[in-house]
Amino acid sequence: MILDSLMIEMLPKIEDTLKDMVYKKIPQQYTGIVEMMSYHMGWTNSIEKQKGKRIRPIILLLSTKICGGEWQKALPAAAAVELLHNFSLIHDDIEDQSEFRHGRNTVWKLWGLSQAINTGDAMFSLSQLGILDLGNLVNIEVAYESIKVFNLTCVSLTGGQYLDMTFENDKEISSDNYFQMVSGKTAALLAASTEIGAIVAQTTIANRKHLHTFGEALGLAFQAQDDYLGIWGEEPLTGKSRSSDLKSGKKTLPVVFAFEKMPELKEKFCKKPINDDEIDERAMILENLGAKKYTESVTKHYTNLAIQSLNAVEISDKKAYQALLELTNFLLTRNK
Repeated sequence: MILDSLMIEMLPKIEDTLKDMVYKKIPQQYTGIVEMMSYHMGWTNSIEKQKGKRIRPIILLLSTKICGGEWQKALPAAAAVELLHNFSLIHDDIEDQSEFRHGRNTVWKLWGLSQAINTGDAMFSLSQLGILDLGNLVNIEVAYESIKVFNLTCVSLTGGQYLDMTFENDKEISSDNYFQMVSGKTAALLAASTEIGAIVAQTTIANRKHLHTFGEALGLAFQAQDDYLGIWGEEPLTGKSRSSDLKSGKKTLPVVFAFEKMPELKEKFCKKPINDDEIDERAMILENLGAKKYTESVTKHYTNLAIQSLNAVEISDKKAYQALLELTNFLLTRNK
């Protein structure tokens, strides 16, 4: 597969750039911040499954390459979107009171809430510096356009998280509300990754718009698939108990769909905590109402939109195009 060969080439460069930013841009007297970041990123005390897949930086580099740009010049931006993503994870773990991520204790669980918040803030600042590095590697105009897109994305990202937390205690959630939330929390950063990749390549406005739409649609499809796996995925493969989403009362896409079909379910599904015997019953209710098929159809719809948008790009590098297609297929046919 073309994607595999390009990832073999790109991933070590992404990791080197990330480490350079953490180890070289943070002053030596702040070793504790470096320690916490290194732990969270999976560079220390790691287990095999812990490291992230670095999907966002890969998508950014491929978006530069498909438009004929030099992907190596986009490496600081690729590292920046990964740092921003991980900043959000550190803070999400605090907000969700999650004690574990990928089988390890979360940063706040090991070092406390205050230090975890501070480390997340430092990671956010590093991500900004990564985007600004484009001024040296490309030019000031590219850095300006990229930092503008990047910070608008930060607003969307935190806005999406705000809605997600608000929805936990709100029974009156519509499908429109759900898509507003995931557009910010999940899709915005993927859209920014593809758009910034296009900006670095200094391609046409049309290509930039098509790649933005590609990333956004990919993010929406990815979240729908994630919601599907959270209820109907095979637990040994996903590594996640479906009881977690159903027990916590999360307003995932299947649940929101079911609420619209049968409003009287809201009281039952929002009752917390529930015992283990109710998990299978809830999953069956959702399936009988058509929530399973609906979620599959949403994934398919946004997958098709993503591919249509990618096909609209004026392609300068066929290998990058093929790799993005393969990556889309991988993300949306995954079972974990």
